[in-house]
Amino acid sequence: MAARLGRSPSTVTRELARNGGRHGYRAAAADERAWQRARRPQRCKLAREPVLAGLVAAKLAEQWSPRQIAGWLKREFPADETMRVSHETIYLTLFIQARGALKRELLAQLRRSRSIRRPRTAKRATPDPIPGAVSIRERPAEAEDRALPGHWEGDLLAGGNNSHIATLVERHSRFVMLIALEGRDTETVTGALARHIQRLPAQLRHSLTWDRGGEMADHARFTIATDVRVYFCDPHSPWQRGSNENTNGLLRQYLPKGTDLSAFTQPQLDTIANSLNTRPRETLD
Repeated sequence: MAARLGRSPSTVTRELARNGGRHGYRAAAADERAWQRARRPQRCKLAREPVLAGLVAAKLAEQWSPRQIAGWLKREFPADETMRVSHETIYLTLFIQARGALKRELLAQLRRSRSIRRPRTAKRATPDPIPGAVSIRERPAEAEDRALPGHWEGDLLAGGNNSHIATLVERHSRFVMLIALEGRDTETVTGALARHIQRLPAQLRHSLTWDRGGEMADHARFTIATDVRVYFCDPHSPWQRGSNENTNGLLRQYLPKGTDLSAFTQPQLDTIANSLNTRPRETLD
């Protein structure tokens, strides 16, 4: 269990021991007791440090994540321990309002609103709609290890009224581009992608990894226009383009599900992309 959770075995052992043992452990009851233990008499750091709490609230209002805020504070105030707070403390202070340091309204700024995962209904297997698709397994090693820039991941982000935009993420730098679309047919999508890709310097145009959606059925024409080879993920394997999947999740802060994406102009999408591109990234230090 510890290996699969990425934790120390002693952490799992202690969790079991304080919550009924191997045979008596119940996750819901253990979770409730953990929250109760968090309501300790000591005032939390954000309640004791109003200046720090004000900075954290301001960054939450700018839609920074608690982890980004904690990392930024460490860099911004390297010699001042009073201006440090962990991301876990920020989350706890938001969720446990009795701590009295951050307003509940700031919860709406967190990028993940769901507290649990819901199973999705299984989809029927369908024939591959992409003729001549080249598997991700044939992608160059330099793209796999993110050693050089110029290798991209892409997908469509869906909105209300059958609207879509294209999202592109560069694997080396995590740089994001958003592309307005008038439809999701392959001619429209590949044409819009090609126009944006062609604006990039040649050294930033090496490969594109895409899901197996039929919108890239005309990938051969796209490659001829851009000299960018397209590789396709295995069916039902979105983790093979993890940077793009993560970015699409972050974009829901700006473009909630059900939003009519056709109402957004290209300059508006560029502004959203710039907001993402100027956020701190833990993976980039």
